This record gives sequence, structure tokens and C-alpha cells, in this order.
Amino acid sequence: MEDKQWMLAQLTDLFHKSRDYKQKALLMAAKELIEEQEKRKEQLQGELDGTLWNPGNWNG
Repeated sequence: MEDKQWMLAQLTDLFHKSRDYKQKALLMAAKELIEEQEKRKEQLQGELDGTLWNPGNWNG
């Protein structure tokens, strides 16, 4: 989580310093990608936790 915040802060800083429209668009897309990856990571972690703790899936 700390790395994510650092990356977003760096991208935001670069966005505000840039004067090039294409570069700004790329920086915004990178920020959106990082946010989406974090969201998917949390969803997959929840799915994994649910699967591991479901006694119906315990074949032993």
C-alpha cells in the first residue's frame, strides 16, 4: 500500500509539472491502471480467503 501511494504521488507530481497533453494523458492512464490493479488484487485476495475458509472445499 505504501508503494502504491508513493507511485501515485510521483505520477501526480509529474502530471502537474508536464506541459505536454500526451504525456499528461499517459500519466493519468498510469494512475488509473495502478488503482485498477489494487482493486483487482483486493478482490482476488477476498476470493482466495473465501475459498480457503469454505469447509465445502476441504477435500481431505
